[in-house]
Amino acid sequence: MRNHFLFKSSPPSKTIPPPSPPRTTFSESLMNENIEIAESLIIKWSTDASSYVKIASLFHDDRTESKQFLHSVRDLQSAMKYFVTQNAASEKLVRAHTLMQMAMKRLEKEFYQILSANRACLDPESVSARSSRSSAARSSVSDLEDDESEDEFRAVGESVSEVDRASMIAMADLEAIADCMIASGYGKECVKIYKVIRKSIIDEALYHLGVERLSLSKVLKIDWEVLELKIKKWLNAVKMAVKTLFYGERILCDTVFSASESIRESCFADISRESAISLFEFPEIVAKSKKSPEKMFRMLDMYEAISDSWPEIESIFSYESTSVVRSQAVSSLVKLGEAVRTMLTDFETAIQKDPSKSPVPGGGVHPLTRYVMNYISFLADYSGVLADIVTDWPLTLHSPLPESCFDSLESDDSLISTRIAWLILVLLCKLDGKTEFYKDAALSYLFLANNLQYVVVKVRTSNLKLLLGEDWVTMHESKVKQYASNYERMGWNKVFSSLPENPTAEISLEQARDCLKKFNLAFDEAYRKQSAWIITDPKLRDEIKISVAKKLRSAYQEFYNKYRGKLRFGSGSLVRYTPDDLGNYLSDLFYATGSAGSVSSSSSTSHSRGGQSH
Repeated sequence: MRNHFLFKSSPPSKTIPPPSPPRTTFSESLMNENIEIAESLIIKWSTDASSYVKIASLFHDDRTESKQFLHSVRDLQSAMKYFVTQNAASEKLVRAHTLMQMAMKRLEKEFYQILSANRACLDPESVSARSSRSSAARSSVSDLEDDESEDEFRAVGESVSEVDRASMIAMADLEAIADCMIASGYGKECVKIYKVIRKSIIDEALYHLGVERLSLSKVLKIDWEVLELKIKKWLNAVKMAVKTLFYGERILCDTVFSASESIRESCFADISRESAISLFEFPEIVAKSKKSPEKMFRMLDMYEAISDSWPEIESIFSYESTSVVRSQAVSSLVKLGEAVRTMLTDFETAIQKDPSKSPVPGGGVHPLTRYVMNYISFLADYSGVLADIVTDWPLTLHSPLPESCFDSLESDDSLISTRIAWLILVLLCKLDGKTEFYKDAALSYLFLANNLQYVVVKVRTSNLKLLLGEDWVTMHESKVKQYASNYERMGWNKVFSSLPENPTAEISLEQARDCLKKFNLAFDEAYRKQSAWIITDPKLRDEIKISVAKKLRSAYQEFYNKYRGKLRFGSGSLVRYTPDDLGNYLSDLFYATGSAGSVSSSSSTSHSRGGQSH
């Protein structure tokens, strides 16, 4: 029975409990909360929401909510990363991804609005000007971005202008949006907007500065007067472009995309590269055009502009992707330097080949002297630039000039000083050759004295003195005196030799009469001839007149004193001049008026004065 019972009886039934729901972890709960909070804010500001939200600005209307929005996006991203590790196909992950797309669309719109609405306060000039000042205010603004108090934010802004404050806020907002979008994997959308807007600003600014892209063929067809105006515009533009436009854009780009160096480089390169190349290409094209002396100084101006801006160019365009800009600037420097060296060589050749063969009336300053010295004195104003250009261009003295012309060149002078001294030397030697056109030796020496005096004065009163030095000036001043002395000897020798060598020696009255006749004729001839001569420099004119007057008066005075009582005065008299008369006549010389004519025509007044004095 027991066995039967055991065999037939069924075991007692057992109740199987239903499976328990999975336990929610703290992390999952936190991530769910992140999604819930983000959803409410993101949907509120969705671009598909109300009409008001479509036109409103999250970052302008409610700064506190804009910070919450960015925090929500970061929290949403954390939630997405969490759910990816749990279940890549979960409904919550899909929901979070949809919300993220909505948030990025909103931030993309905000980024565009801030860039567009703040074009004025985000212009490179404002950005670069502010960056040159202390960044303390900007740091304070950035720090207070995390503060909920608008009053405190405004208090910090009191130390800066309204424009600066607006600019700092806009830059901080752009940076915050860019950081958020890049971190969320939407950097490309952000960068695309930035490049389009900022490149248009750069291009527009350069257009208003007068920068235009010209081909060599077009430059060759432009008249120099027109091209010079374009160069002047370029000179004004390049300083503004480098120190303000590109500098400010680099600062803005570095600030907005501080989260990514590669994005910073890509953005700045794409925005500035083409415009910068166009800017620095212009001087190279001009340098390749036809060369002539009048273009020299504009070439030097452009060389100086790039050279002075080179530290900024190197710093602003430091990226590898903008190295082509640096290369273009260097290429323009090289081409400009080559053009300047060519024009210096042509200038020297033009001096040596000056075709003028007509003597300058009165032995005055030759037009070549004025032109060359004015030109060289302007060159001296560019001594720093020229020193750089001629550094690897030593002077080669292959010239038909006589060896004596090389005496004033010092071997230890700088290359630019030597080059300038050489050009002046070429001029002086050319002038020396032009003395052969004067038949009167005295006039030829007066011509040399006039021209060398002009050269010396030009050197002494310009930057040429800094290059050539006091010794050069002193040496050439002594040459002027030597030429003047030669003029005196040649021009007045016949007058001096007409008087006795020893005025106190006893001679017969007949001999005295002969001496007076010769003196009168010699003085008349010298005066008549030299009344058409000129000494252009007032100081040199006075020195020569005083020197001649002293020597003439000294030689004539004793003879006159000894014989004035023995020989008759007045009309027809042998004694026609008193010593004072000689000085009066000499005072009229060297103005090249030619009005004095014959001495006898104006001698009666002097004689009457002389007669009255005795």
